[in-house]
Amino acid sequence: MFKDKTLLITGGTGSFGNAVLDRFLNTDIGEIRIFSRDEKKQDDMRNKYNNPKIKYYIGDIRDYNSVKNACIGVDYIFHAAALKQVPSCEFFPIEAVKTNILGTENALNAAIDCGVKKIICLSTDKAAYPVNAMGTSKAMMEKVALAKSRTVSADKTLIAITRYGNVMCSRGSVIPLFIEQIKAGKPLTITDPEMTRFIMSLDEAVELVLFAFSNAKNGDLMIQKAPACSIGMLAQAVKELFKVDNPIKIIGTRHGEKRYETLLTNEECANAIDMGGYYCVPPDNRDLNYDLYFNKGDEKRNMLSEFNSNNTQLLNIEQIKEKLLSLSYIQDEIEKFELK
Repeated sequence: MFKDKTLLITGGTGSFGNAVLDRFLNTDIGEIRIFSRDEKKQDDMRNKYNNPKIKYYIGDIRDYNSVKNACIGVDYIFHAAALKQVPSCEFFPIEAVKTNILGTENALNAAIDCGVKKIICLSTDKAAYPVNAMGTSKAMMEKVALAKSRTVSADKTLIAITRYGNVMCSRGSVIPLFIEQIKAGKPLTITDPEMTRFIMSLDEAVELVLFAFSNAKNGDLMIQKAPACSIGMLAQAVKELFKVDNPIKIIGTRHGEKRYETLLTNEECANAIDMGGYYCVPPDNRDLNYDLYFNKGDEKRNMLSEFNSNNTQLLNIEQIKEKLLSLSYIQDEIEKFELK
């Protein structure tokens, strides 16, 4: 389905962009465009892959013209550009608005203006029942994408959204921090041992986006049924894999952190479709006719209930270790640590 096509990845120098490149470079895809404002990361990527299929575009998702320039001639877009760190967004919420909300509007408008066939917008579990600036901005990003999908025919530009949980070993995530603390002989710092988080690999994140690409209709929100684990057990699993006995230090929750995360809210359950390994939340396509909101509600409601990191499959330490060992990053880090 990507044969000879041009794919643009916004925020393409991040963990997701690298995973997409690893997945697609040896296929019959025509061209992959990497759009970001970080020339250093682009240069690192250029030296790492050294592949003529990859084209690099310096630009800022906050600037419509630079986004549109990268969209000319593009068939599909994976929109991954975002501010993702909860604490930094708490201290600089307007920056989250500029990147995650207004930047998404730029990407959507550019996609429509340039005749892009499909754009998949990447969201996060923190957008469900948001309590922090990062989650709130991502929730608004989803609303912007949904609203925009109502204004354009799917035959021209199909807009869909994916929402997923924590990606293991991605930039700024906790597992690389644990490994650095182990290497330095320091305690592993955790916020709350009972805090739970969804966990998935980068490959699984790519699979979700590809599932949405193949199955989503205009305005759909696609969610993967991911397992979860407690932060305390995750830290213990990392310690056991590295065969160390560093102490665990509880530092308390940080700005804007939840005790558990939600991927599918109770309200979304009303119309959600169970697709096996995924949920699909179709859009509410009623127009702004207020009479309907007063006189007509949902006559039927699904019996699904909220899907969160406390009621999903909770992995034990051995299952966590098995999932971690499936990652080449973990394998490489263990090998380097043992050779030290």
